[in-house]
Amino acid sequence: MHLAQLNVGRLVAPIDAPEVAEFVALLEPINALADAAPGFVWRLKESETDSAVTYRHDFGDDLLINMSVWRTRQDLWDYVYRTRHLAVLQRRREWFQRSVEVHSVMWWVPDGCLPTAAEGMARLALLGERGPGPDAFTFKDFRDPVDAPA
Repeated sequence: MHLAQLNVGRLVAPIDAPEVAEFVALLEPINALADAAPGFVWRLKESETDSAVTYRHDFGDDLLINMSVWRTRQDLWDYVYRTRHLAVLQRRREWFQRSVEVHSVMWWVPDGCLPTAAEGMARLALLGERGPGPDAFTFKDFRDPVDAPA
């Protein structure tokens, strides 16, 4: 099993606005860092040639979606909290609206299976509706793959 994760955020301004220009400039290097990280398997992309292009979807123009798959929890943890990604994460309030809604979810996928944005959004909704469980969880309420449904 591999670990899928989705996180979403609503920008404080349109993606081409000066208020978020620094964040947009960081997309390419941070995405490249993820792509090269140990344990990285895949991430949702709009473009195979431009890693700064955000994924287009039907969930609202102001919602940014980040979704990726990792070999293990530790691989994802190390990327999120032990690389330059952490400094960007710590500045998220500069670029994203504060949200009281659930904005991040994880779940297990069989090796070789890649989730869709719709599946990720459904897992996020499940976490918001039912709380953490084997189908949708967070780092705080992590579930091992043995708990994942067949």
